[in-house]
Amino acid sequence: MTIHKGAKPFVKWAGGKTQLLSDIESLLPTDFHNRNITYVEPFVGGGSVLFWLLQHYPNIQHAVINDVNAKLINVYRVINAKPQKLISALRVLENEYLPMNHAERTAYFMEKRRRFNDDELTNVEQAAIFIFLNRTCFNGLYRENSKGKFNVPHGKYVHPKICDEQTIMVDSDLLQRVDILCGDFDATKRYANEDTLFYLDPPYKPLNSTSSFNTYVKEPFDDAEQVRLRNFCNEVSGRGSLFVLSNSDVKSYDPKDNFFDNLYAAYSIQRVFATRMINSNAEKRGKLTELMISNIGQGENRTARETIAVSI
Repeated sequence: MTIHKGAKPFVKWAGGKTQLLSDIESLLPTDFHNRNITYVEPFVGGGSVLFWLLQHYPNIQHAVINDVNAKLINVYRVINAKPQKLISALRVLENEYLPMNHAERTAYFMEKRRRFNDDELTNVEQAAIFIFLNRTCFNGLYRENSKGKFNVPHGKYVHPKICDEQTIMVDSDLLQRVDILCGDFDATKRYANEDTLFYLDPPYKPLNSTSSFNTYVKEPFDDAEQVRLRNFCNEVSGRGSLFVLSNSDVKSYDPKDNFFDNLYAAYSIQRVFATRMINSNAEKRGKLTELMISNIGQGENRTARETIAVSI
């Protein structure tokens, strides 16, 4: 099987897991690389774990990704099926945008944002504008309002890379062995069996009432959804699947908050250090513990180790 080195996320994505890859890898069984595995990611987001795993473990013959964000999933599908057309559309956007001054760029950005939200676009047009907005908006953040409209303002990048042809082509090659779904995470449980690995990276539970950004689309992911996700983990684990799940460590903010410790008491819960880079206030960014919950290696005593801080 061809190994496509250099595949990586084609968008910036809040909560990206690049910095936790070594922690995820450490949870995998020692014989993982010898097993014929189907990999399933119900909350794919930017895909950092997907791209890393598929490059490092060629024994993963088949992968399934899903996300509730239909516009994000459209980009994956376009990269899979029409990479050259996407590259051509991105080149036009890049060539028009880069020569402009900041005021012109802001007006251009706002018009593309309006089109993205309001106009009927082809799949390729929508994917190209999605990537353009992601590369030029404030902090590379994706956020929708209650009406499902993308509402992040223009950023101040001097020379953003809007058309990354090499990444798109390598990602396209790798995505040929990936089924791309769009919808509720629960639908992916049909793939659960003893040869399946699930990695779950849901919208994180807020640490407090002021850190309420816990979803990237209009539908909230509240405590009831967290409980539903635990039930999902129970079901796939009962079918023999392996799973690894990431979430915020609410106990690091409030030592009396045992929400996840109680919810996942039946599984291995480990705390690892990660750097939050989403906050617009640099002083509020920093190292916090996050949870790595799994049904792999339960009972093992593992010391959380700090990981290299990288931006999302």
